[in-house]
Amino acid sequence: MSFSDDLDVQGGWDIATPTTGDIVQDAIRKEKLIKDIIASQEDLRVMLERVKATDKEIKKLTTENETLQMYIDNLTVQMAKRR
Repeated sequence: MSFSDDLDVQGGWDIATPTTGDIVQDAIRKEKLIKDIIASQEDLRVMLERVKATDKEIKKLTTENETLQMYIDNLTVQMAKRR
């Protein structure tokens, strides 16, 4: 028995899926795969939201740092004028 004898190639996608000949087992396997895909998609959504929140926080901190740097520069100039 060769490897290709145990696989069923799905349409134009060239996705090889093992077939057991048992419709119930195949349906259970496909249902589990679909649930895994949906769970992975949800995990990706959560990660994307975390990335967006982190990006927003970085932009906020960058703006605050620029403001602080301007303040420090102004203080330095004022201190230099006093001397």
